[in-house]
Amino acid sequence: MGKVNLEYLARLRKVMKDHGISATIVSNTDPHQSENPPAHWRGREWLTGFWSGNGTNGTAVVTDNKALCWTDSRFFIQATQQLEGTGFTMMKEDGPEAVDLIDWLVEDLKEGDTVGIDGMTFSVAYAQRIEQECNDNGIKLVTDFPLFDYIYPDRPKRPENKLFLHDESVVGETVDSKMSRLMTEVKAELANSVLISALDDIAWATNVRSTEDIAYSPIFVSYLYVDDNKRIIFVDESRIPEDVAAHFKKYNIEVRPYDSVLEFVASLPKDRRLLIDPEKTARGVYDKIACTPVFGGAGVARLKSIKNPVMLQNIETAMDKDGVALVKFFKYVEENAPSGQLTEVGLGNLLRDLRLADPACVDESFHPILGWNAHGAIVHYEATDETDFTIEGDGLLLVDSGGQYSFGTTDITRTVAVGTPTADQKRDFTLVLKGHIALSCAKFPEGTRGAQLDVLARQYLWADGKAYYHGTGHGVGFFINCHEGPQSIRLNENPARLEPGMITSNEPGIYLEDKYGIRTENLIVVEPWITTDFGPFFRFKTLTMYPYDKNLIDLSLMTDDEIRWVNDYHKEVFNRLSPHLDNDEKRWLEEKTSPLRR
Repeated sequence: MGKVNLEYLARLRKVMKDHGISATIVSNTDPHQSENPPAHWRGREWLTGFWSGNGTNGTAVVTDNKALCWTDSRFFIQATQQLEGTGFTMMKEDGPEAVDLIDWLVEDLKEGDTVGIDGMTFSVAYAQRIEQECNDNGIKLVTDFPLFDYIYPDRPKRPENKLFLHDESVVGETVDSKMSRLMTEVKAELANSVLISALDDIAWATNVRSTEDIAYSPIFVSYLYVDDNKRIIFVDESRIPEDVAAHFKKYNIEVRPYDSVLEFVASLPKDRRLLIDPEKTARGVYDKIACTPVFGGAGVARLKSIKNPVMLQNIETAMDKDGVALVKFFKYVEENAPSGQLTEVGLGNLLRDLRLADPACVDESFHPILGWNAHGAIVHYEATDETDFTIEGDGLLLVDSGGQYSFGTTDITRTVAVGTPTADQKRDFTLVLKGHIALSCAKFPEGTRGAQLDVLARQYLWADGKAYYHGTGHGVGFFINCHEGPQSIRLNENPARLEPGMITSNEPGIYLEDKYGIRTENLIVVEPWITTDFGPFFRFKTLTMYPYDKNLIDLSLMTDDEIRWVNDYHKEVFNRLSPHLDNDEKRWLEEKTSPLRR
C-alpha cells in the first residue's frame, strides 16, 4: 500500500495548493461523530493506510512537506507497522511522549497560513478548539474543504441498508414515552427543540435498527429533529420497509430525505432554541443553523445509558447465550491447540459462527481481537491473512469479543494459557485479575464518577511497577453500540456520574511488546446497595458469564476474599450455563468452574 498512499498524498497536496490550503486536518469519522464510521467516510484510512475494523482512532495532518497521523496507545504498535512506507509518521496522542495535534499545528505554521477541514466530519467542539488556536496565532480556518470529493474518485457510496424494528417488549419502553422524556431533558436545558446527530441516540429514541450501516452496530445513518409539535427523521425513504413506515406513522414521525437536513436547519425561525450536542454535531451542520443554537445534550445521552428493568432482565439472556458460545469455543481451542492447526483468523471465524448460530445474535459487537503471544500485546490487534499466527507451543491467547443480540450487547475478554504458563505470566495475570475483582466489588456513594474508581483496577499493577494506558471501563449500549457514553471508568476526568442501570466494562490489562498481552473483561451494571445517613450507596453487579483460566491464577498472590469471590462467580457461571449445554460440554465447564483451593 505504501506507494499507493504516496500517490494519494500527492493528489491531496495538489488540491491543497489549488485552494490555498497550507495544512489539512483529516478526521476519521462521519457527520455523526461515529466511532466506527461507514466506508463512505473512512477516507483517512484510505489516505494513510492505517486502519482497523474496530473504530481506529486516528487523525492526520498534511502540510506541503509533512504528513503525520495521531493515534492513542491502543494502536501505537499497529500504526507504526501500517504507516511504514506511506509517507506518514505516527504521532502519540497519549502516554508520556504525547504531542498535542493542535499545538504542533500552530507551531509548524506561520501567521497568514490557512488550515482546511471538512466541517461535516468534525464536531462543533473540536472545530471550535482548532479555530480558537488558529485565530490566536493569526491562522485562518476554512471549514468547507471536502477534500475527499476532490481526491477519492471511487469512494464508497453512503449506506442504503433497510431498517427494522427492535421489539418494544424487549426494549421495555415505547417511542412516545422516550420522546416525552427526551423533551423534558431538552426543556431543562432551556431549549424548545433538539437535533440529534448521534446515530446510537437516534436508534434508541425510535426503537429502530439497521445492519451494516455501521460495522458491528445495528444503527443507521440519519438525523432526528424533535419539538413539541414535530418529530422528523432524516433518512432516505428507499430504506424504509412497510412495517417501519407504519411504526413511524404510529408515532407521528415524519420522514424526510437525509440530505435535506442542512436546508431544514437553515429554515428554522430565529426564535427557535435548538439543542445540539457540540461533541456529536458536525460543524458543517452548525454553520447552517439559522435559529438560536443551545449547546448541551448530556441529558439525552444519559437517558439512553440507564437501562430499565426489562432491559436488564433481557441482557442476562444475552449473557447466557454468549457464555454458551464461549464454552463451545474455548473447549474447541483446548482440545485442538496441540494439533498446531489453529490460527488466529480461523479461530475468529469459528467464534463468529458459534455466536451467529443463535438466531438472537444479529452480528458481532466488534471485530474480535484474537492475539496469540506477541499479538496479544497489540491492544486492538486485528488478525489478517498477512499477520495470522498459528497457535502452537506454549503461550497466551487473548480473546476480546462480543455479540449484538436482540436481547442486548455483550463484550468479554478472556486470556487463556495454551500449554504451560510461565511464572511471570501467572503473576501478571493474577495482578490483572486482582484489579478486576477490586473494581467488581466496589461500593460507592451517589454522585461517584468513574475516574474516582479507576485506580481500584490499576493498584496491584502499579504496586508491581507496571501499568496500562487505556481506560478501564467504557459504557455499553443495549443492542446499539458496544462503546457508549456518557459514563466511563478511566484516569481521565469525566463529569458523568455512575447511576443505577448504567452498564460499563471492567477490563484492566498488561501488555509486554513482542511477548504477550493479558486482559480480563466483564460487563458490570450499577445497582442500588444501601441508603445510610450519608445518602444512597451503589455497587456493581457482574453480568458476563464465563470462567477465568484457573491455570493462570497464582494463589499465593490472592487473598481469601478474592478466592471466595472467584469461586462464587464460577458457581454462578456453571449454574447459569450448564442447562444449555450437552453432557460433554457440561463436564468440561464443571472442571473449569471447580473451586480454587490453596
